[in-house]
Amino acid sequence: MAEVILSNLSKAFGDFTAVDDVSVAIADGEFFSLLGPSGCGKSTTLRMIAGFEDTVVGRIEVGGVDVSKSPPEDREIGFVFQNYAIFPHMNVYDNIAFGLKLRKLTKDQIDKRVRDAMRQVGMAGYENRFQTELSGGQQQRVALARVLVTQPRILLLDEPLSALDKNLREEMKFWIKDLQKSLGITTIYVTHDQGEALTMSDRIAVMRDGKISQVGTPEEIYERPENQFVTEFIGESNLLAGKVVSIEGEICIISIGTHTLSAPLRPGTKLNDEVMLAIRPERVLIAAEAKSAQHNTMQLPLKSVIYQGSFIRVQMDLEGQELVAEVPNRFGTPNFESGDLIEVGWRTGCGWIIPKNMTVD
Repeated sequence: MAEVILSNLSKAFGDFTAVDDVSVAIADGEFFSLLGPSGCGKSTTLRMIAGFEDTVVGRIEVGGVDVSKSPPEDREIGFVFQNYAIFPHMNVYDNIAFGLKLRKLTKDQIDKRVRDAMRQVGMAGYENRFQTELSGGQQQRVALARVLVTQPRILLLDEPLSALDKNLREEMKFWIKDLQKSLGITTIYVTHDQGEALTMSDRIAVMRDGKISQVGTPEEIYERPENQFVTEFIGESNLLAGKVVSIEGEICIISIGTHTLSAPLRPGTKLNDEVMLAIRPERVLIAAEAKSAQHNTMQLPLKSVIYQGSFIRVQMDLEGQELVAEVPNRFGTPNFESGDLIEVGWRTGCGWIIPKNMTVD
């Protein structure tokens, strides 16, 4: 049985619908991310699960029990805020112990739980430090310990890494994922950062305008996005407008100007359909490597070569549409000039089709 089930969840603020008929099941022990741009409804959804926003429309179940109308303290949920919410007048020990004192546990019970939680988050020995004596990453660990010490069934995190610098964010996202895996606690994580979601999650729900656009594993979301919004929000993709001219078994042949290109057949695709052929820039092979693709090979005029450190960005013209390849910088910038004809290719299975009627969904 799923640990958390959201059924037809909706939330409006006046005339604005923040969450629009959201339904999803989150399994026991799963790391599940709500991913999307600002204002898409992900934080409101999280706050409804926590009980910080009233549930008027829809149902929230935790462990098979309807908690839609329950107060936050009865939901067995731990919430980690974006700004940590650490009390500056308390040391680390007292911050972590605060919730347990409210629950009126004995001094010995509190001490055992606090020290266990501090060991879990790698903060043993920091009991007497105050907020001003902690780094951003250490403050984040204290915020997590303060939640974990209450032994919640569900852990909710609302953009917990957004206040950290880039290097610390990279370090902390792996640390949080490892901690969650070791504890086995069901976790719902809100972020606008696709890298965080892809790295940390078992599954991801991509949200837009209060609705879920797609739910899937990181591999499914990245490799086979279901519509143009998800395609463009998760990473970068070439989106090439074309027409289906042939269907050969499980392969779809698409014409783009004078070129015919192939991609896996998408269910429901028909002959003469107007479609978008999507291909990630890192899947596009150029020059000598293009010959190994054995599919979708062509010669295209070069528009520009841009040096970007670990990779080279090569922009080409495909019948008036831009095709971008990102190739590893193994030997320095390729010796190409604008207007050169570049050998290009990619394997059929690397592309996917988006029906034209789904390009804005």
